[in-house]
Amino acid sequence: MISSKIANIKPQIQLTPNATAIPQRQTGAYALIDSLCRHGVKHIFGYPGGAILPIYDELYRAEARGEIQHILVRHEQGASHAADGYARATGKVGVCFATSGPGATNLVTGIATAQMDSIPMIAVTGQVPRPAIGSDAFQETDIFGITLPIVKHSYVVRHAKDMARIVAEAFHIASTGRPGPVLIDIPKDVGLEEFDYIPVNPKDINLIGYHPKKKGEIFPINAALELIKRSERPLLYVGGGAVTANAHEELQQFAEKFQIPVTTTLMGLGSFDEHHPLSVGMLGMHGTAYANFSVSECDLLLAVGARFDDRVTGKLDEFASKAKVIHIDIDPAEIGKNRPPEVAIVGDVKEVLGQLIQRAEELEFPADEPKTQGWLKRINVWRHEYPLTVPRDRETISPQECIVELERQAPNAYYTTDVGQHQMWAAQFLKNGPRRWISSAGLGTMGYGMPAAMGAKVALPDEEVICISGDASFQMNLQELATLAQYNIKVKTVIINNGWQGMVRQWQQTFFGERYSASNMEVGMPDFELLAKAFGVKGMVISDRSELSSGIAEMLAYDGPVLLDVRVTKDENCYPMVAPGKSNAQMLGLPEKKKPATEIVYCVNCGAENLATNNFCPECGTKI
Repeated sequence: MISSKIANIKPQIQLTPNATAIPQRQTGAYALIDSLCRHGVKHIFGYPGGAILPIYDELYRAEARGEIQHILVRHEQGASHAADGYARATGKVGVCFATSGPGATNLVTGIATAQMDSIPMIAVTGQVPRPAIGSDAFQETDIFGITLPIVKHSYVVRHAKDMARIVAEAFHIASTGRPGPVLIDIPKDVGLEEFDYIPVNPKDINLIGYHPKKKGEIFPINAALELIKRSERPLLYVGGGAVTANAHEELQQFAEKFQIPVTTTLMGLGSFDEHHPLSVGMLGMHGTAYANFSVSECDLLLAVGARFDDRVTGKLDEFASKAKVIHIDIDPAEIGKNRPPEVAIVGDVKEVLGQLIQRAEELEFPADEPKTQGWLKRINVWRHEYPLTVPRDRETISPQECIVELERQAPNAYYTTDVGQHQMWAAQFLKNGPRRWISSAGLGTMGYGMPAAMGAKVALPDEEVICISGDASFQMNLQELATLAQYNIKVKTVIINNGWQGMVRQWQQTFFGERYSASNMEVGMPDFELLAKAFGVKGMVISDRSELSSGIAEMLAYDGPVLLDVRVTKDENCYPMVAPGKSNAQMLGLPEKKKPATEIVYCVNCGAENLATNNFCPECGTKI
């Protein structure tokens, strides 16, 4: 369970008196929709039903006034993933609606996805009328109890007069500290109940006992700088907290100031420019070899907004076993949960990195040639010896070359993924900007990609949004093609189609004696091109390498949603791979060590190879 859950806090609010406010007789449903608008909500993803009809009736009026837009999904899980994608792309709170009973339970997977990845989301559910609660009424479920372990906080609105306060609290809780989903369950008769409504100003929130700490304490700041000063092989290990905090500029400034290489988790992708010479890409189970070697050999690990997840650490007691640890996180419960640090700094990543930079300047931190120069050269040797490779030696298209071609033609797109091999290849080969990588990391939710892309595109209609999916994952929520068609949401979805549950097949091949139990998807697979056309979406298929570049170009040029089925090599495996229970340095599938014909020197500033005999980089002029 994520530890920033605040279920023990009694929801209270201190409001600045508003002497000019005049109560108006309104319903609970009106108070909900008006409060959402006052919090800047422009889009809601949802599906109506009996218990939530009073709210949809009020929503109808708000849409008619042009205040808000409702996006009708075809399954409530699609609504939750769309709200999640909306939040990841913008940093704002995503909102989804569902009715009681099965409508509410269909949100559970999306709520859990948001909770595992710390995504700000409000899920509003209808409930049976108050007198019927507990009577096993038609479509009654205790969604409050069902979701209790997978939300940051939750409410049942017992009185319409509490609606505006609860919405204001929910937005504050969802978006501050370590973000997360908040559930608001509304009985049907509360939506219909009239009362004297006074709006609540979002700026007036002051929850008693809930004040997330943003700035780090001076003692651990100084202690961290002392460890950095002594270190010769430091490594920045950056997680999703850096993305949440919008700490991209501070992270780059910090890394450059101290010349520390940067590796990111799956959630941390996009927080640091992967074209930068200090970037070593993603670490962990399917991370780059040079990132995993770096974490195994570093003498100081700076964990920034990361939680030492098992897919990152491998065998925990051998993870960064030679290193002292500095852990920066806004959630104090994450500190020491999996790996005790030598220095712990509780605070917002953006604020703390800024403090470290400022304090280093105050202390006149040594500005001479960095001690990390030899370390960076060593990492560059690993980078050269064990590069990520793109197979092109077979008649069929490799998954990697499809993703590389996508990145070449749409380098600035927002990319969402589903879960499996295609997700890991996308993580390895895409070079993402801030918030342009959107993927279910903690829960690993198949069917996430297309609805999440839908949410991102609704939020950012002028941006290119591409979903990279697999043939198995796509079939989990393929009905959302209808939503794309209805609203002309111009998402481009690319299916990396190998006819398998690819990652399951790879594990069965590697660890289960090639016994492929229930993992082949070819029998019963739809014709994706015809399926798309049936929904009113442009469908395409590519099966030959000669068609790949032009086919992707055609997809990107089309003014509307597209589903592109790319038939790829069926038995391609995703490497490197750290087997369960092994250390990060023990990777399967490493390419044969690439040996240079002559000694290569790498520029510490730009990473360029320098085969010349002079002492200066021919690319940037830096002294080698």
